[in-house]
Amino acid sequence: MRLTVLGGCGAWPAAGQACSGYLVEHEGFRVLVDPGYATLPRLLELVRAEDVDAVLVSHGHPDHCSDLNPLLRARALGDAPPAALPVHAPPGALDAVLALDRAGMLAGSFEPHDLRPGTPCEVGPFLMEAFPLPHHVPNAGLRLSAGGRTVAYTGDTGPDPALVTLAAGADLLLAEATYPERVPDEDAPYLSTARDAGRTAAAAGAGRLLLTHLWPGTPHEPALAAAAASYAGGTAVAVGGLTVDLGG
Repeated sequence: MRLTVLGGCGAWPAAGQACSGYLVEHEGFRVLVDPGYATLPRLLELVRAEDVDAVLVSHGHPDHCSDLNPLLRARALGDAPPAALPVHAPPGALDAVLALDRAGMLAGSFEPHDLRPGTPCEVGPFLMEAFPLPHHVPNAGLRLSAGGRTVAYTGDTGPDPALVTLAAGADLLLAEATYPERVPDEDAPYLSTARDAGRTAAAAGAGRLLLTHLWPGTPHEPALAAAAASYAGGTAVAVGGLTVDLGG
């Protein structure tokens, strides 16, 4: 299993970067997780639009799903449109991004599936599990397992006991860490810190930790130091082009 970071900015893409977007591959099957702002050009540097086999969206904020629209356009408007793309998301999360085009323009280009927490399902060679986690809108933490390896992804979330279950024994925890040490009071129930991510990784026994969704302009060093206060495993910040090979 291999994970490639397309982007890791929270809220908006900083210059030369992209928002949340991750390509997870196993046995030639390609899953795009969270096609946020500016992720499609980076994706197309790696694979063709028609080579994506499934899309998973944690929640409906545009920094996590806006580039689903140009991805579907690239597939629907090409010379030889491929089969409908399975797209898994919380109910209603994609209504706004799908409404960007006139009715029917993207018909047949995708096959929608509601993420259902508590009901594992197969996505190609992956076993996918979804976990409801607190955010401003419905958010699903995602756990993908294949070949004896597991990636856990929080989406955007505030503190919740389910995070340890999501990440339990995962080879890689991809964790939202918008702030290094403290979330402003108004967002405290809905977002996390790098310190929170380190605590979760340690409690869950995760093999590695990848911090993502840092506020644009946030230096990496304070975030890494905050995570290291409670987690001794390998830790990095998600930046475009970073690849994590998990084996399996």
